[in-house]
Amino acid sequence: MNLKNKNINICHEINPFLGLIAMFITQDIVMKIFFKKKKIINNKFLIPNNSSVILAPTHRSRWDGLILTMAMGRRVTKKDCRFMVTKSEMIGIQGWFLKRLGCFSINQLSPSLAVLRYAVDLIVKKKQLVVFPEGKINKHGKKIVLKEGVFRLAQLAKKKAAFITIIPIGIAYSEVNPKFRGNVSLCVGEPLIISDKINFSINEFNEILHEKMTSAENEALKIVG
Repeated sequence: MNLKNKNINICHEINPFLGLIAMFITQDIVMKIFFKKKKIINNKFLIPNNSSVILAPTHRSRWDGLILTMAMGRRVTKKDCRFMVTKSEMIGIQGWFLKRLGCFSINQLSPSLAVLRYAVDLIVKKKQLVVFPEGKINKHGKKIVLKEGVFRLAQLAKKKAAFITIIPIGIAYSEVNPKFRGNVSLCVGEPLIISDKINFSINEFNEILHEKMTSAENEALKIVG
């Protein structure tokens, strides 16, 4: 991973007004109309308020961010979801809104130190950071090598926090390409705890995380069929 130390303008605050409007439009209107059934399986797991958290969901559709925010966002956990996204997502008017809703971009091939510091700072301050470990939409769920992002962030953050809770999440739809009045399910998997007492190689870490994400997704798939 080639790191570049350059200044990047990162929006550190979520616009409270836009946040409320976005939740109302997406959760109370759009998703209620588009999806026939929405099922959240949290396996009785509650995110502790004092924990440094990274959410690590599967990535099957552009709907994933909205589903995740509905299931794990402000209304449920009292925390906003801060998304780490690719640079292409932050272009134009879409980027203008996403930036003010807690998203920030990273160059996957050459991440800047400024972005990594900001992400680590979010984790240490016990915000709720979302990173898609697959790095891109993987519609058919084929096994791919997970990116290094989650592992690198956890390694950096554990130097400043007692432990990091990584929550694998599986998101499943009744169709490969979500269709109008289709079904969606989200399952919270078994957490992966990272601390100074636990040392994984990046390959070991990604293998364990992939298994937990896949297990959660399979449970979600049972709901949608």
